[in-house]
Amino acid sequence: MERPRMSEPFDAVPPVMPRVARHKVGGLIAALRKEFLLQWKTRTQFMAVFVFGATSLLLFSFAVGPNSEALRLYSAGFLWLGLLLSSTLTLAESYHAEMENRALEGLLLLPSDPRALYYGKAIANWLQLALLGVGLVPVMVVLYDAGTTDLLRLLAIILLGTAGLSAPGTLYAAMTSQARAKQTLLPLLLFPLIVPALLASVKATSLVILGDPMQQLPSWISLLTAFDAIYWSLCGLLFGRVVEE
Repeated sequence: MERPRMSEPFDAVPPVMPRVARHKVGGLIAALRKEFLLQWKTRTQFMAVFVFGATSLLLFSFAVGPNSEALRLYSAGFLWLGLLLSSTLTLAESYHAEMENRALEGLLLLPSDPRALYYGKAIANWLQLALLGVGLVPVMVVLYDAGTTDLLRLLAIILLGTAGLSAPGTLYAAMTSQARAKQTLLPLLLFPLIVPALLASVKATSLVILGDPMQQLPSWISLLTAFDAIYWSLCGLLFGRVVEE
């Protein structure tokens, strides 16, 4: 009689892990699909946010005056300031659909990981903010005469910077979604937290526009990447506890 192998009880273990991974990926894809459908239905709101950001850049140019050198010098800061102000409008309303008829509670009762809901919302917000940032660049070029030929690095900085806004912004938007003064409370909580990401984004964008003779750009991009990695992982872990409370 042949003796059973010691590895037989463990033969059924490996297929379990791909099944769990497929379940998590399926939940993330479903959450992303829901978010993209919601954003498509509310696309007029995105246009209103873009007009608000472009108007902010116009007002900032009036504050500086006709000094072309000063406009170009401060163009990166004005770009990210306009994007920051516009992001509060986008993030504050990102949970509006889930709050109607207590839909968020129903989503949490589904047999899926709450982190899939968070990352679906955060990725959708990130893409919307990145599209907004790319759309504001031509406005900045026209108003501040701050053109650059290094478009790939500028696009990379916009993607990294908006990722730094989206990750904590999505978490704090969930925390303040049931508050009456969420439009006021969200900036008060979010702005102090994203100072490192905002500073790195402004400095990196300024170096791309004005030039980088001292090769400082890699350091600022590394800081921005580290900020994104920390908060995208940390906020995903905290989301389940935040929405439950």
